[in-house]
Formats: sequence, structure tokens, C-alpha cells
Amino acid sequence: METSVTNPGTSVEAPGGGKATASVVLGAIGLLAWFIPLFGAPITIVGLIMGIKGLKSAKRGRAIVGIVLSVIGLILTVINAGIGAYLGATGQHPIVNQILN
Repeated sequence: METSVTNPGTSVEAPGGGKATASVVLGAIGLLAWFIPLFGAPITIVGLIMGIKGLKSAKRGRAIVGIVLSVIGLILTVINAGIGAYLGATGQHPIVNQILN
């Protein structure tokens, strides 16, 4: 018969805690990456998914923070992409005008 010995100073983390932490990190990066929608959109979408999956963990508060940061980053990314598309379609975007001229 085998007995298992655990160290009194160690703790067992609940599954899914890493997803909540990843959501916060990706949400924070998404707040910086919204300037370039090509990068901001995937980062914030993955952060949002990780936050939703992290809600079931013991780190529920961290998952909620990640979801909020990801949603804010996603909204900013969509607004920035929409403004860029509008300016490009109407010929008012300075970078598009330099390329076409």
C-alpha cells in the first residue's frame, strides 16, 4: 500500500485559472493593438473567448476583468476599422491617396 505525501506549503490551483489570466493579458494587449485592426481584432477575440472559458474557474474576477478589457479593445478596433474603411472608400485617407497617386 502506497501513501501520498503532500507538502503543506503547496496549493492545488483550480483548472481554468490560466485562461482567466490569459484573458487579462490579451485584453490589455488588445487595448494597445486596436490602432492596427489587423492585429487588434484577433487578439481581443481570443481574449474574450479565454475570459468566457475562465468564468468557470476559481479566478472568476480575473476572467471578468479580461472580458471587459477585451470587449473595450474589440469595440475600439471595430470603430477604427470602420473609420479607416470609410476614409479609404471616399478617397479621404492620406495613405490610400499616396498609394494611388
